[in-house]
Amino acid sequence: MAKRSGVPKDMDEYLARVPEPARSTLNKVRAAIRSVVPAEAAEAISYGIPTFKYKGNLVAFAAFSKHCSLFPMSYAVIDAFKKDLEDFTVSKGTIRFPLDKALPAGLLKRMVKLRLAEKGR
Repeated sequence: MAKRSGVPKDMDEYLARVPEPARSTLNKVRAAIRSVVPAEAAEAISYGIPTFKYKGNLVAFAAFSKHCSLFPMSYAVIDAFKKDLEDFTVSKGTIRFPLDKALPAGLLKRMVKLRLAEKGR
């Protein structure tokens, strides 16, 4: 296997580097986010992880060795969905979920919509 060095150039390259089952899980997360963000929202790599940008950083996600994470980039979003997130490990700015089980799409979409409202959309 070729050594993968450096920061991926885009979200596709990042996801191509992620082993299964996390790749499929993050593809579901990406699709759910993409379905609710405005067309002008950009996909980028920020701080080495996939990030949706709309009026600045909107929301990001990543795979780690034992879990996947969503970074809503807003304490208010995490707080607003505290009850819905009881089954997940939540820290100050991160929601962790299993490598093989994406966050529920409906919940994810509601969180992104709240984040968009914070950004004035």
